[in-house]
Amino acid sequence: MSEAHMFVAIPPRPAPRRIRGTAGWLRKNLFSDWPNSIATILLLMLFAWYVPQFVNWAVISAVARPDVEACRAAAHAGACWGVVAEKYRIILFGRYPYAQQWRPLVAVLLLLSLVGLSTLPRMWRWTLLPLWLLGMTVFVALMGGGIAGLVPVPTSLWGGLPLTVLLSVGGMTLAFPLAILVAMGRRSALPVVRTLCTLYVELIRGVPLISVLFMASFMLPLFLPQGVKLDVLIRVLVGIGLFTAAYMAEIVRGGLQAVPRGQAEAARALGLGYWKTHALVLLPQALQAVLPSLVNSFIGTFKDCSLVTIVSLYELTGALSLALGGDVVWRPFFLEGYFFVAFIYWIFCFGMSRYSVRLEHRLARGLRRN
Repeated sequence: MSEAHMFVAIPPRPAPRRIRGTAGWLRKNLFSDWPNSIATILLLMLFAWYVPQFVNWAVISAVARPDVEACRAAAHAGACWGVVAEKYRIILFGRYPYAQQWRPLVAVLLLLSLVGLSTLPRMWRWTLLPLWLLGMTVFVALMGGGIAGLVPVPTSLWGGLPLTVLLSVGGMTLAFPLAILVAMGRRSALPVVRTLCTLYVELIRGVPLISVLFMASFMLPLFLPQGVKLDVLIRVLVGIGLFTAAYMAEIVRGGLQAVPRGQAEAARALGLGYWKTHALVLLPQALQAVLPSLVNSFIGTFKDCSLVTIVSLYELTGALSLALGGDVVWRPFFLEGYFFVAFIYWIFCFGMSRYSVRLEHRLARGLRRN
């Protein structure tokens, strides 16, 4: 055997070290190489310079009581959280009658409880649907009144956090099943169905949400039969649902295209029809694959509800403008009010993102077991 064809053993390499403890985590994630180390050091320097100033402004030198003179004396060297203490009821409930504001508080707690129950895997059964129907009925009854001795309150006075939660949850509830149907329609073998779904998606995605809300509020009534009137809240809710469904349909369609073709062929070989194939085989895999994108769409819908102010529906940000717009005393401290509203938005959005991560881990464990 020639030397060129002789077997030469590769010298053994040391086994990789298991990273344990805080020092190992820091070395792996923050100081793995010199570019990562430089970026970490620069960020630490930025935090060391900025965080103490923010803590001093937001906590140490802040004024928490609703005392406008104390806030003026602070001269913006400290945050004036007194504006939140003074205006929080208007920010949270908008123009809803002051004496009846216990009703939107109970209504929003009920709706958030339903959302929380829906996140529990043991609640994923058919009994959840009638529970949602009952909960939404109670929500509307509490907000609108007119029954059980409750004072009637028109939807034009609904606002603040209850309106934001209603529009976001209602819009997502309308959008999700419609998005699935449109995604399936775009992959349909029927040219008419495929063309109609494509036109719907391209038409809605070609305009901003603010124009959809404007058309739903001001132009849609012009096309309704004489004598037929739809409440502005219903029109806005439908507009948000249709807009969200167009974007969500493309996400679902991408998930369906990612499922291997052999899955559908195997389902047909087992005798499953079109709808059962999608419901039992294709859609579960597709939705799992695009779960982060779906949650991102939900978060975007929740934040986009702030645009309904253009049609005189005052959700959280609109209610803040309503609270400070006509008050020259507290208006100079609008920044603290926006921090308060931003914190509420962050709680909801961060909660949705963390639930998404938790659900991904749960589904990944199921795949590993299989």
